[in-house]
Amino acid sequence: MPEEEKKPKKLVPKKYPMPEQDPKERIHNFNEVPMGQDAQTAIAEAQRCLQCKRGPNRKVCMDGCPVEIEIPAFIKKVQEGDFAEAIKIIRQKQNLPAVCGRVCPYENQCEGFCIVGKKNEPVGIGRLERFLADWERNQPLQGKIDVPPPTGKKVAVVGGGPAGLTVAGDLAKLGHKVTVFEALQYCGGVLVYGIPEFRLPKAIVYSEVDYIKRSGVEILNDYVIGKLDTVDELLKDYDAVFVGTGAGLPDWTNLPGENLNGIMSANEFLTRVNLMKAFKFPDYDTPVRVGERVVTIGGGNVAMDCARTSLRLGCKESVILYRRSDAELPARREEVHHAQQEGVRFELLAAPVKFIADDCGNVKQVEAIRMQLGEPDASGRRRPIKIEGSNFLIDAQTVLIAIGQSPNPLVPMTTPDLKTTKEGTIAVDEAGRTSKKGVFAGGDIASGAATVILAMGDGKRAARAMHKYLTEDSSWPAPEVFEKLSCEM
Repeated sequence: MPEEEKKPKKLVPKKYPMPEQDPKERIHNFNEVPMGQDAQTAIAEAQRCLQCKRGPNRKVCMDGCPVEIEIPAFIKKVQEGDFAEAIKIIRQKQNLPAVCGRVCPYENQCEGFCIVGKKNEPVGIGRLERFLADWERNQPLQGKIDVPPPTGKKVAVVGGGPAGLTVAGDLAKLGHKVTVFEALQYCGGVLVYGIPEFRLPKAIVYSEVDYIKRSGVEILNDYVIGKLDTVDELLKDYDAVFVGTGAGLPDWTNLPGENLNGIMSANEFLTRVNLMKAFKFPDYDTPVRVGERVVTIGGGNVAMDCARTSLRLGCKESVILYRRSDAELPARREEVHHAQQEGVRFELLAAPVKFIADDCGNVKQVEAIRMQLGEPDASGRRRPIKIEGSNFLIDAQTVLIAIGQSPNPLVPMTTPDLKTTKEGTIAVDEAGRTSKKGVFAGGDIASGAATVILAMGDGKRAARAMHKYLTEDSSWPAPEVFEKLSCEM
């Protein structure tokens, strides 16, 4: 063997760049910001992978994936240019790869465990997943997806968000007859009504939902469980029920003036922009007028979505008001970076005190106070403390409250023997079983507001437990298990 072939290939220290729209252009449109990588770049990025093996004291990328994708295996196929086999490996575990390749916080999950990332930038696992999903979408459709023979079991899935779609796809692939009951006119939950078009194009979501339909899943839209039917009524026709109704109830500051015109929750704002197509005005007759300055309260991904959407709707200045420092911002760093590129102003270490009205009852100013960081609180982040006498005013024609969401209460309210926690989530065990036999739950309705990929991980665990319940073992935990869970959480 020639000497040069014996030498190990030099590791490229940084990820291959992702082409993006210019910030000055993209704040005037709702087109996707990252534009994706080509095949040559994807193969080159895959070549950075060392194909690490797990060890007794060694965690690798797979340990950070909530949906258990065989990451080294699919990357190996990308290295070989076999994209069809690579996406097939992903699809064995993942029903929504085009979604997760865009919005999954992979920097804290799979890429956070990447061995290459210990000394260099980690392998761009999320970018590779997105590339493969986009490649697959551009191939001719193969029609109905092969599934095992029917088991004769029927499952109802309440809620067509990330958790519900994961359960539905996984159970359909095991031969069960699955029906999804979705309250809104489109399936996808937060993927459709929450995440803006420039981060996750709706056509991508619809394509992923179509894949699940081709697995044999029936989807009934505009069907509100808790109104048209209850969980108890579903159990008369179905062998098991999964509840994945999410966290669609907005949290509020409860500060003086919060009921003024021009103040709305992030949920309302983003739903109006997404589902009611405000971003396509005047083609759609549903505008959202934001005024010259928009102030968004909060520092998570939803707050970034609100601030960046406001710019695209025409405001001259978009301000993030967040009570901690940049280091504690809970939003993904990529989203913060994009917001900064686009000109969003960050007013950090500051919190609202009250909202001030003009003569017509519209919000005109936010009174805020400066903060300093104290000792860590229960979240592990340093607790913000008010600096007395540091109050200041920010002009605002629109204020968006993006400080969190609470679980949708409709199903628990209409299912009397379904135990809940003091936070309003449905009490579940590690398998997603609830206090009601045959009923499982997962995603934000069980965990509280979290990420898309964690909801999908809940759905995957629940689907495994449901399959076992339907085919092998129909035993159920004792009632006192859920009594304890409802008290502890």
